[in-house]
Amino acid sequence: MIKVLFVCMGNICRSPTAWGIFKQKVSQAGLSDKIEVDSAGTEDYHVGQGADPRAVRCAAEAGYDISMHRARQVTRSDFEMFDYILAMDRTNLAALRAMAPEAYRNKPQLFMRYASDCDIDVIADPYYGREDGFRRVIALCENASEGLLKHIEKTYALKPHAKP
Repeated sequence: MIKVLFVCMGNICRSPTAWGIFKQKVSQAGLSDKIEVDSAGTEDYHVGQGADPRAVRCAAEAGYDISMHRARQVTRSDFEMFDYILAMDRTNLAALRAMAPEAYRNKPQLFMRYASDCDIDVIADPYYGREDGFRRVIALCENASEGLLKHIEKTYALKPHAKP
């Protein structure tokens, strides 16, 4: 099982959106039995809470269901358990590397490294903005999710199944 963890600060906006989008793309590719997806935050601000209502609403409008998401904080065991630990921005990437056990310091990477035809390398936090920021997060997560899935399929020689 290949395990992917998406990380932002509070785990209520960007990382749950990435989680929902990537999880759906994995399912549509028929790879849910080979790829496990989760999300977490570097901070404990919202542990146990659902995703931001604006994120849930915008995701639903785009065809993704993140309503069942519950925020959690990154744990030390996540660094060993997950194959991919993908931060939404440089602040969270630095926080992940600071909390990682020495052997896993370089495992966290920026999620947008998998995006194609995009000169943006971070996903800005939409929390203090309007809904258009949440829609922008969705577009960026869709782009990077497609690239990440292709990367994983190629790296692990996974054969996608027919879409349902």
